[in-house]
Amino acid sequence: MRIGVLAAQGAFLEHIAVLRELGVNTVPVRLPYQLDALDGLIIPGGESTSIRRLMLDYDLMERIKARARKGLPVWGTCAGMILLAKELSEPDETLAVMDIKVKRNAFGRQKDSFETRLLISALGEDPFPAIFIRAPIIEKVGDKVDVLARLEDETIVAARQKNLLACAFHPELTKDTRFHRYFLDIVAGSG
Repeated sequence: MRIGVLAAQGAFLEHIAVLRELGVNTVPVRLPYQLDALDGLIIPGGESTSIRRLMLDYDLMERIKARARKGLPVWGTCAGMILLAKELSEPDETLAVMDIKVKRNAFGRQKDSFETRLLISALGEDPFPAIFIRAPIIEKVGDKVDVLARLEDETIVAARQKNLLACAFHPELTKDTRFHRYFLDIVAGSG
């Protein structure tokens, strides 16, 4: 199994470290040809506008979109979730592959960042430590999207649509590897 982590901007080193800790062959992706031999791709958190601009500059946008539509498992965390969305509350260009509507910076500024524990049945009975940093939320999901996690107020913060996975928080910043292992199960076809 070979997993790529989009290394344009943001928390890509942290994802790479978790995957390598799990013994996964991991490659930072910066150029289009690096997408060809991947079994899965993670688009990390960071600044979505900067990541999008770099994806366009390096001719990655259309290649990622095409691979995702053909079934490549893609996981977007925080800014990565924004980039997967078909619709944003403030219009902007995205990959538009996942049938969700996302609102950027839904909780406010950096100082409004927080950590909570989420019940995510796909990960087991123990709550998952979720770190939200200038996080987006999912405002709406399509019929084929499964909601994986909500906050206490019912706000959607994680979802899956077949080969696509999205979360508003940063699993790579915790010591809990269950979300990464869940994505690897999707890649392996058992998730």
